[in-house]
Amino acid sequence: MADLDNLQDGKNYYLDLPPRSTPSRIKGSNALDWGMKNRLARIFDPEDARTVMLAIDHGYFQGPTTGLERIDVTIVPLIPYADALMVTRGTLRSSIPAEISRPVVLRSSGGQSILKELSNELVAVDIDDAIRLNASAMAVQVYIGGVHEHESIGNLVKVVDAGNRFGVPTMAVTGVGKDLVRDAKYLGLATRICAEVGAHFVKTYFCEKGFSRVAAGCPVPLVIAGGKKLPELDALKMAYQAVEEGAAGVDMGRNIFQCDSPQAMIQAVRAVVHGDETPEKAYDLYLSLKSVPANR
Repeated sequence: MADLDNLQDGKNYYLDLPPRSTPSRIKGSNALDWGMKNRLARIFDPEDARTVMLAIDHGYFQGPTTGLERIDVTIVPLIPYADALMVTRGTLRSSIPAEISRPVVLRSSGGQSILKELSNELVAVDIDDAIRLNASAMAVQVYIGGVHEHESIGNLVKVVDAGNRFGVPTMAVTGVGKDLVRDAKYLGLATRICAEVGAHFVKTYFCEKGFSRVAAGCPVPLVIAGGKKLPELDALKMAYQAVEEGAAGVDMGRNIFQCDSPQAMIQAVRAVVHGDETPEKAYDLYLSLKSVPANR
């Protein structure tokens, strides 16, 4: 307890300075509660409001896909280079060291495999477990135009409502079935619906034409999916163009962990997203880092 015998009145109230209130640089977050904004600021770098997320949740419907057979060997060394880790609770508990300082975006929907209809998901993680795992956000797949569109939107509603009660943001992931076209019209529709329903940020695909309109029409941050494995320079060009046209970063998986040198690639992606490096110079960085033995 403070010494009560020598109390002094406050002397400097800075009466010449107006009260300060620092607005958030993260798109659409100024009206959120402090805890929600704090968690988003773990995922999106407060300096540039961008993020390089590492997506390793593919096993929840694909099983041990290439590059994710041994997460403890191939993925854990990449974590220091990521701003956030997108992961399932099973992998988090079994394979990710608890000492990591990176925030976790917890895959919270599931219920199907590549053998069945992909849009037939349910809420697979309770908010209590998300909090128990210290998740900074939860992720829910939403299939606009899919067979189970209504149910997937319902899953998003449930997770957003649960997260709002405890200050945990939700990322909506726009799932695209094989019969849907990933153009600006569709992606604009899907991302806007996710934001309108209450998602605090949205993961979607990049499109060559009109992506700037997709980003402008979504009132919360967009992060782009890497999608299928591309040549490294092409993946860097996609990330660069997406950020130039309004994306707040990337949530890449296969275009990092399926590279010949994943550690080099994630650093090259960071150079594009956070360093505004050109794809060509980032690719040169990739090649130079690739020649250095990777840490295991």
